[in-house]
Amino acid sequence: MKIINFIMCTLYVTFVSAQDRPLDEKFSTRSEIIAVHGMAATSQPLATQIALDILKQGGNAMDAAIAANAALGLMEPTGCGIGGDLFAIIWDNQTKKLYGLNASGRSPYALRLDYYHSQNMKEIPSSGPLPVTVPGCVDGWFEIHERFGKLGMEPILQPAIRYAREGFPLSPVIAAAWKGEILRLREFPNIMEIYTMAGHSPEKGEIFKNPDLANTLEKIALGGRDAFYRGEITKTMVDYIEAQGGFLSLRDFTDHRSEWVNPLSTQYRGYDVWELPPNGQGIAVLQMLNILEAYDLKQYGFGSADYLHLLTEVKKLVYEDRARYYADPEFTNLPINWLISKDYAQQRRKLINLRQAARAYESGTMPLEEGDTVYLTVADSAGNMISLIQSNYEGMGSGMAPPGLGFVLQNRGVLFSLEKDHPNVYEPHKRPFHTIIPGFVTRNGQPYMSFGVMGGAMQPQGQVQVLINIIDFGMNLQEAGDAPRIRHTGSSQPTGGKMSDGGWLNAESGISAETIRELERRGHQVRYRQMSYGGYQAIMWDQEKGVYIGASESRKDGQAAGY
Repeated sequence: MKIINFIMCTLYVTFVSAQDRPLDEKFSTRSEIIAVHGMAATSQPLATQIALDILKQGGNAMDAAIAANAALGLMEPTGCGIGGDLFAIIWDNQTKKLYGLNASGRSPYALRLDYYHSQNMKEIPSSGPLPVTVPGCVDGWFEIHERFGKLGMEPILQPAIRYAREGFPLSPVIAAAWKGEILRLREFPNIMEIYTMAGHSPEKGEIFKNPDLANTLEKIALGGRDAFYRGEITKTMVDYIEAQGGFLSLRDFTDHRSEWVNPLSTQYRGYDVWELPPNGQGIAVLQMLNILEAYDLKQYGFGSADYLHLLTEVKKLVYEDRARYYADPEFTNLPINWLISKDYAQQRRKLINLRQAARAYESGTMPLEEGDTVYLTVADSAGNMISLIQSNYEGMGSGMAPPGLGFVLQNRGVLFSLEKDHPNVYEPHKRPFHTIIPGFVTRNGQPYMSFGVMGGAMQPQGQVQVLINIIDFGMNLQEAGDAPRIRHTGSSQPTGGKMSDGGWLNAESGISAETIRELERRGHQVRYRQMSYGGYQAIMWDQEKGVYIGASESRKDGQAAGY
């Protein structure tokens, strides 16, 4: 009897202890993942396990990230693949330094702005051959591997090749997106042959195989980056795009190169937040934080009307600069240092009315994007960390699937402007404005957090909300991603067009009705809307305890795991 009472007492203590994280709060969360030797967080659990397997085989974080990304191109083609682009921020623990990689592709040499005007186009179509730019992903893999890799590319790509041949079971969120993409793109050649089973998109739990992609990855593993940019694969892509009425040529592929860039940073309450420079939108995060740091957000409180009003107004301000200035720096002189300066933030801050929403802001002196992306992060026992993001842009991209290769080409070119004097105007051999941004945080010169939030124009908004959740509101790494978010839509766009009606403030269901009513009183147009509020993965380094902490939010199928 005493033994039974002891057991019951132990179970009761365990139960009560678990209630430190009550499930009837405004949002539910779960435990962070904690490990010593390595950590991976991706948007698909099988890809996370592949990353851990590579680490256990002696690979480093960069090897594991490439392996996971290759697997995601197979398992989550609704967000990424070797037909898309890639960006990364890497902490190399040997040199104690951050490295940035811009592996985005350029527009065709042969396509001119006059072509669009001659066709009376006001914007670039989102599907078909015209929005296709050179895919930068594969070159990005090899740049990362050449500089930091430890294992050979054959063992790194082998897990994705094996899953492509043997098949894998679809996870639920990806299966739902897959169905939508088939409906959108089913009329294009080869889409149904590659991505359906007996004429329908694969369902949750069904085993999907892609032998053509397995063959393509095998050629890349054996032949290196030139197999993709100078070989048979290249010719197949070029011939197909030309047959569809597009403009990509062999020269576009042979001239393609990724670029190593210096990450940019701002300090926010003692934390150094790092982003890549344009042609991406990462500096929007830095601009928003610079403006927000003057306010006592902790006192405002998470989910309060004061906080969400301010956050929305700051987003509106910064996205006007984003629409006006962000573009390929090789083609325009961008005032980057001024945009991310504290002095400029002080100027812009004066425009905010804390009690009333603005209908519009002007950019500083000196189309709603709906992107689908994968973000992943890996850390290893040597202290290396990589923050990597990769995308086709919209779902399965352009719908252009070259025969026999097993992947689709991105539609990133849709984000060029056709306005002649716009910095992001279409030009030959130019990189378009990009939405995908990896994030990184250091503290006192040491790595603190590798993180990202997927979802087109949501990405800077999402990153800022996660950072504030951790730094100002004291949430842990998992809570910071699970907490309900807002997403403001309707700002001026990098493709042209001005916001004039204040846009829409979209709120997840965890935002209280009382807060919504107060935001409406301040002039916001608020709606509860099912849409992309991001997809967050993160790894934090706890230097004091010597452990990695991982998190993956519940909006996606993802998993954080370590060993």
